[in-house]
Amino acid sequence: MLEIGGMIFEKAAKRLSSVDGLHRISSVVPLLMDSSCCGYHKASYYLAVFYETGLNIPRDRLQGMLYSLVGGQGSERLSSMNLGYKHFQGIDNYPLDWELSYAYYSNIATKTPLDQQTLQGDQAYVETIRLKDDEILKVQTKEDGDVFMWLKHEAIRGNAAAQQRLAQMLFWGQQGVAKNPEAAIEWYARGALETEDPALIYDYAIVLFKGQGVKKNRRLALELMKKAASKGLHQAVNGLGWYYHKFKKNYVKAAKYWLKAEEMGNPDASYNLGVLYLDGVFPGVPGKNQTLAGEYFHKAAQGGHIEGTLWCSLYYITGNLETFPRDPEKAVVWAKHIAEKNGYLGHVIRKGLNAYLEGSWHEALLYYVLAAETGIEVSQTNLAHICEERPDLAKRYLGVNCVWRYYNFSVFQIDAPSFAYLKMGDLYYYGHQNQSQDLELSVQMYAQAALDGDSQGFFNLALLIEEGAIIPHHILDFLEIDPALHANNISILQELYERCWSHSSEESLSPCSLAWLYLHFRLIWGAVLHSALIYFLGTFLLSVLIAWTLQYFQSVSANGFNLTPARAAPDDTASTASPAVTPAADVSAQDQPTVTNNPEPRG
Repeated sequence: MLEIGGMIFEKAAKRLSSVDGLHRISSVVPLLMDSSCCGYHKASYYLAVFYETGLNIPRDRLQGMLYSLVGGQGSERLSSMNLGYKHFQGIDNYPLDWELSYAYYSNIATKTPLDQQTLQGDQAYVETIRLKDDEILKVQTKEDGDVFMWLKHEAIRGNAAAQQRLAQMLFWGQQGVAKNPEAAIEWYARGALETEDPALIYDYAIVLFKGQGVKKNRRLALELMKKAASKGLHQAVNGLGWYYHKFKKNYVKAAKYWLKAEEMGNPDASYNLGVLYLDGVFPGVPGKNQTLAGEYFHKAAQGGHIEGTLWCSLYYITGNLETFPRDPEKAVVWAKHIAEKNGYLGHVIRKGLNAYLEGSWHEALLYYVLAAETGIEVSQTNLAHICEERPDLAKRYLGVNCVWRYYNFSVFQIDAPSFAYLKMGDLYYYGHQNQSQDLELSVQMYAQAALDGDSQGFFNLALLIEEGAIIPHHILDFLEIDPALHANNISILQELYERCWSHSSEESLSPCSLAWLYLHFRLIWGAVLHSALIYFLGTFLLSVLIAWTLQYFQSVSANGFNLTPARAAPDDTASTASPAVTPAADVSAQDQPTVTNNPEPRG
């Protein structure tokens, strides 16, 4: 039945991948239902997403939840991540439940390292490639692409770096190249035997130890591993410890090499030392020591080690260790991080990226919707970007407000990108479709972008103040701007523009520097204008006073002459001169302007 379900699904997927695939969804849904009934749960996930987002069918969130649960019950990877994400965030009518979210995520997280060892299957390396980054898009390639062909040319000439990169791309399925372990191993072998590059020597040694696509050869593998270690490669030093632990059961030598590798910064070594403590076989230390094991696992996890992260996630959900108090939310975060490295998710993301690069908009939208609904941030922001580029496509085929939904989802992610906060800040500021304007939330979004070191966040906050908005004190505290030291808008503006300028990546003049200069020009101009006005008024009033005084004395002199009796006419009356009256000056003052483990070939 499962095989029949797979065949039906492939037929449906072929229709969806056509030029007008989204237009044909209504005819594909019955096929997906049949496939799901046969137990092929990739089809269940497709149906869950179609109904949840209203992808060219009437939106039915209950049906979406039903098919997601069906897929999750069958341990389908994307369905499980979808359920884990919805319960983690408590969105789309799913109850907030971190324990349940952990159950879904941990199921896929534990499968992820095993999936990575599977040479066959529809998998690709999960890469953080943003559609807004033209430079990264330029280096995406295929087996017949310019970048790949150039690397191959350099590799044939004996360039060790090109050989290593080519082998990595083929082994893991990176940068748009299909996963091809057999071809990768050929380049690992050629590079290891032709060059003295320690990384290539190490990678080929691991392949020989494990027999991945090649016959095992432990003797040659050990010889190569020692050679790479002698060149100071910490991965190889860890590999020697792994050899003595796995094949010789010599825990003294294993611990010796792992301690040395850990000092060199190798996270695999930290994990392996933790395993020795967990199993109670660390040389000279009697019994098991879960506390020390947990400390080493945590150190390995901080270095990106998958199994170390899984152990930490388990400790946080159970709370069995004093050093790991129970914290279901943190347990979910760690399990989610590993689940999102799964190669089957990477394959869906890669199909969306390839379709985007080829200008196949229907297919790009389809696969990015499928990836975004699992809760992976890079696909959410990429989908929102596509909907911004092609609003006609989003409006026609999606039953949700695409731009708002997926940018909004992205800002609630751990380590969300600053540009997502800026986008949501703009959407709150202007309002978007049926979403009303909200200046308070806009300020919060810009402040978060600023806190992440984005100069645009500081710039936007300053513009809001210029427009008369008031930044609340808790936001200023959030940005570590002391309201006591910056008591007025002018002072806050100066601080924001200065930070904007300091965080700007542009070496020459930038909008931040220009705004800062313009603000200071306005302040200086206002001060100069204010001083000149006072000088003018003072001079004018002094002139008036002098003129009035002169007029007064002239008047007094004239009056004094007239008061002298005339000899010819003793009865003449003396005439009195009227004082001169100066018109009052009408002068108005000008206002001043107000103004954030196992060793593997390296990927």
